[in-house]
Amino acid sequence: HVIIQNSTHPLLQPIRAKYCRSFTSKFAGLMMKPEIDQFTGILLVEKRDSRVETSIHMLFMRFDITVVWINSDMRVVDIKLARKWQPYLAPAQPASFVLETHPQQFSSFKIGDYLEFFHE
Repeated sequence: HVIIQNSTHPLLQPIRAKYCRSFTSKFAGLMMKPEIDQFTGILLVEKRDSRVETSIHMLFMRFDITVVWINSDMRVVDIKLARKWQPYLAPAQPASFVLETHPQQFSSFKIGDYLEFFHE
C-alpha cells in the first residue's frame, strides 16, 4: 500500500491505496467490489508515461469513481468522474499512474497538482 498526499492542495486525510503493478492486480482493479471507502483506492502503475497504457474501463463496476492520472513527474495530468459501466476512459495527457478512488475525492485534485507517495 501507499499513502497519497496532494502537496499542492494538502488533503485533510491522505488516501491509502493498494499499489498495483502486476498485470493481475491491475486487471482485477475494483471490478466486482461492493463499495470503496472515501479515503481508500488503488494505484495502477505503469513503467512509462502513456495515454494508451493508462486507459481504463468501468465494465463490471458497481459504483462510480474518481480517476486521477499522474505522470512520472508526479503531476496530475487529468481527472475524471468515471461512471459505472463506462466502456473507455483515457487521460488527456500521458501518465504513469492511475489513482482510482471514491467519487467524493473529485474536488481534492486539480490538473497540475504535485502528489507524493509514501510506501507503508
